Amino acid sequence: MTTFVDRVELHVAAGNGGHGCASVHREKFKPLGGPDGGNGGRGGDVILTVDQSVTTLLDYHHSPHRKATNGKPGEGGNRSGKDGQDLVLPVPDGTVVLDKAGNVLADLVGHGTSFVAAQGGRGGLGNAALASARRKAPGFALLGVPGDLQDVVLELKTVADVALVGYPSAGKSSLISVLSAAKPKIADYPFTTLVPNLGVVTAGSTVYTIADVPGLIPGASQGRGLGLEFLRHVERCSVLVHVLDTATLESDRDPTSDLDTIEEELRQYGGLDNRPRMVVLNKTDVPDGRELAEMVRPELEARGYRVFEVSAVAHLGLKELSFALADLVATSRAAKPKEEATRIVIRPKAVDDSGFTVTQEEDGLFRVRGEKPERWVRQTDFNNDEAVGYLADRLNRLGVEEKLMKAGARNGDGVAIGPEDNAVVFDWEPTVTAGAEMLGRRGEDHRFEAPRPATQRRRDKQAERDESDQEFDGFKPF
Repeated sequence: MTTFVDRVELHVAAGNGGHGCASVHREKFKPLGGPDGGNGGRGGDVILTVDQSVTTLLDYHHSPHRKATNGKPGEGGNRSGKDGQDLVLPVPDGTVVLDKAGNVLADLVGHGTSFVAAQGGRGGLGNAALASARRKAPGFALLGVPGDLQDVVLELKTVADVALVGYPSAGKSSLISVLSAAKPKIADYPFTTLVPNLGVVTAGSTVYTIADVPGLIPGASQGRGLGLEFLRHVERCSVLVHVLDTATLESDRDPTSDLDTIEEELRQYGGLDNRPRMVVLNKTDVPDGRELAEMVRPELEARGYRVFEVSAVAHLGLKELSFALADLVATSRAAKPKEEATRIVIRPKAVDDSGFTVTQEEDGLFRVRGEKPERWVRQTDFNNDEAVGYLADRLNRLGVEEKLMKAGARNGDGVAIGPEDNAVVFDWEPTVTAGAEMLGRRGEDHRFEAPRPATQRRRDKQAERDESDQEFDGFKPF
């Protein structure tokens, strides 16, 4: 049964924004109390956060589909809808977030580091928020914006100071078990180690982490064996330690050829040339292993490697090795640039930045792309003429009509707002008026301007008296 997963494809969906409410206040003796529709709630985000207690991506391997909650719609009486709850997904330290094309979106290192994988949709405004001096009683509300849908790839890269690399059964798991408190599975057959094992080593005043990377074989960088799956775990390690088997039973292998093979795989994988190396000749407690170690040691030192002869079983040479690794780790840490506090950079938009583009496609269709126009279209209820008129006003104020004219658009030309797979297409009519314009200025309700029925009756009676008085004044007796 799988207990460790270091690469998954995750399908996340943020919550949708709640719809705004179109409502009119109703109270006794106040037949026209004004708009009181509340705003819709914001949809929840999907957030990836580093959690030190999580060491694998196994949960997302079994449940790759995750969704945040939606925002609630607004209600009458100026009651806004409840915001959707953010969905926080814990990931291991060292998780890299990529898109489907392989582009890095975030590199999550350090406890508490977070990344918003999917943004929740904003809630729609109710008609109370849309009311103004000119639009006293809006008969519509804005719809909520759908949340983002994202497919991301999560890759785990082990965060450790030292990486033990080498052939299967070279003794890496045994070595990490005696250098630290880690308890990996140990056996004498290939590919015993199926997951990277981490251990903490204390050498004097230096404390560092050491990783046992699963065994590599020729062709690992091209996907053979388990190498390609776990070479990524070497990327974050500061020091590479070649663990070479001096007591191998395979006649076609020896420590120098094993070293050349592993180095070639690391070179083909790339990005590891600047890491300091060290060679450990393991299993020197075996007589044949000690003789072979004494034979190859001069050649390895001539190549510039620092060589240690150890035995994980007999606990030989471990103290010298641990302190030598501590010196390399301390030197590597001192050479790293100091982390500076994150600078807050404010990049204001240009004054003439309209935030949208208008392009003409080969078939003559004019396409409008931009965050504001596309969002406004998604928030519009096209079954409501007044809402469509409000959208036309917003687009006109933004300058869409002006840009369409400059691009050569004429009356009746097709205009699309949004991407090709999800766009609103219509025939363009400059300064188009909606059916609501027949009522007067858009958004106004003339019922507010009409007098109360009792007042109107008094005015009608007064008009009748005035008419009778005029007739009496005009009468001439014989």
